[in-house]
Amino acid sequence: MVYTIKLVNKDNILEVTNTDASVYGKIYLDKGASLQELTLNNHNIIQDLSPLDYATTYASSILFPFANRIKDGIYSFNDSQYEFPINVRDEQNALHGLVFNKTFEVVEENTTEKNAMVALQYIQTELIDGFPYTFKIKLVYIFSKTALDLKMYVENTDTKPFPFTVGWHPYFTSNNLFESTLNMNCKEKIILGDRNITTGTTPIHENISIKIRDEFFDDCWMLNSDEVVFKTPKYNLKFNATGNNNFIQAYTPPRKNTIAIEPTTGVSDSFNNKIGLQTLPPNESYEITWNVKISNN
Repeated sequence: MVYTIKLVNKDNILEVTNTDASVYGKIYLDKGASLQELTLNNHNIIQDLSPLDYATTYASSILFPFANRIKDGIYSFNDSQYEFPINVRDEQNALHGLVFNKTFEVVEENTTEKNAMVALQYIQTELIDGFPYTFKIKLVYIFSKTALDLKMYVENTDTKPFPFTVGWHPYFTSNNLFESTLNMNCKEKIILGDRNITTGTTPIHENISIKIRDEFFDDCWMLNSDEVVFKTPKYNLKFNATGNNNFIQAYTPPRKNTIAIEPTTGVSDSFNNKIGLQTLPPNESYEITWNVKISNN
């Protein structure tokens, strides 16, 4: 088995394949290094969401310095108030951070008979409205026949500490979403109020299996375990994440047989309610790994 990594220069897209085409990945460097297509073990599990637009779906985007929403884009940190630009006009919220539309550069790549690895980097040198800090983000994608690892490294290159949460926003495809389930060990469910802003939590403390059916989801759970399993009629997909703050957000877009399953380290309005919020001191780094592993039914 041979893996290859190819850069399509005219579109600034990376394509990862193996000899028998059982693995395929498509990374858009100009769209925050987002993974727009993924095939593992011959199962096409992440598809292009056309005609839905990336600007509204944030498909597979990397979420930093915050996942989900900040109410009115306003928050306070270390006795100062800041305001992110509003990018969800109907809600008047800031959504999904600042790097989803940035261009990443390839800094390393390697292929073997068992996998393909590509490392991508974005460096923020200018101060941003609402987030006046400099930082560096490195993403490492590792593709193998039955698994994908996504490693994220955040370095605070500023002289001041900054608050943050992180997340990943992939959409997965089932041949029959109605007959698919989400299985997880929950601690609490997040209560969302007007404008999808967190208003509280409700205890669960149990293993749950959610039948997706034809329900609409835009829900978030705090997990006891980092493991979440998406069961479909053709394959099972197991998610794992490193780190202490594990949340999962599920969202069903207006596209048949598609669901967003988003691992995050915080919730809606974390910069204000402090749920999952962390602080990164200057010259220090944070890292997290999200792993997706597929198995046949």
